[in-house]
Amino acid sequence: MRPGNTTVMATALAAVGQQVLLVDLDPQGSLTSMCGISPEIEFDGLTIYDAVRYDDPVPMTEVVQPTYFPGLSIAPSRLMLSEFETESAVHSNPDQPFFTRIRNALAQVEDDFDLVLMDSPPQLGFLTIAGMAAASSLIVPLTPSMLDVSSTAQFLELAGAYMGVIEDAGASLNYDHFKFLITRDEPTDVPSQQLTSFMRALFQDRVMSATALKSTAISDATMLKQSIYEVVRSEMTRATYDRAKGSMDAVGQEVEAMIQQAWGRS
Repeated sequence: MRPGNTTVMATALAAVGQQVLLVDLDPQGSLTSMCGISPEIEFDGLTIYDAVRYDDPVPMTEVVQPTYFPGLSIAPSRLMLSEFETESAVHSNPDQPFFTRIRNALAQVEDDFDLVLMDSPPQLGFLTIAGMAAASSLIVPLTPSMLDVSSTAQFLELAGAYMGVIEDAGASLNYDHFKFLITRDEPTDVPSQQLTSFMRALFQDRVMSATALKSTAISDATMLKQSIYEVVRSEMTRATYDRAKGSMDAVGQEVEAMIQQAWGRS
């Protein structure tokens, strides 16, 4: 998912009392930056890489740090995380397979949080696959354009092949939910709405009912490294703000319903 959408979802869930951990699996550190930490400028602390590296990993408890938002913590990232790709190609073996590294790190702090949200890099590598192996549900962002749909289909086809291989190697891949989230939705754009309708007809309940609107309010908030829940409504066009917030409220509510269902509370 896009870092902005992940942050919005996390803040929405934290705002209703959930203890949420964000895990930034992208070496670019966009999610880390959205949480008020500039990875390559002011931050020289421990990152998720330090917890999943093969050589003398540190406890995950030393990596996790609180954010400015109550109830929301993060395992930050920076460029050094890209070394995990190289190291996995060299060091992964049947005794310490790469796809268990993230899962094992999260197991150390699972009692401290209600929810863990992971943001993966936009390519299929060891990090993304290890994140998928650690997840209990997947939400795949999908922009309603032919290029994005085509590239997502190719990504999923390749991911499916890889996940089959790691299942054969002992990974357990049982997801409570596997959903597509329509992002950058433009209700007045007829071609994109036709494509959205086609995807709903094709994938049916795999496509979330709520969508993340394409909105200047969300774009402006992202530029300020804030979610739509943090910006001041009076500093934006109120109708635009209300539409954007309503969109993200709906996404958050649907995700919360998915969580409650997975917990057996629905």
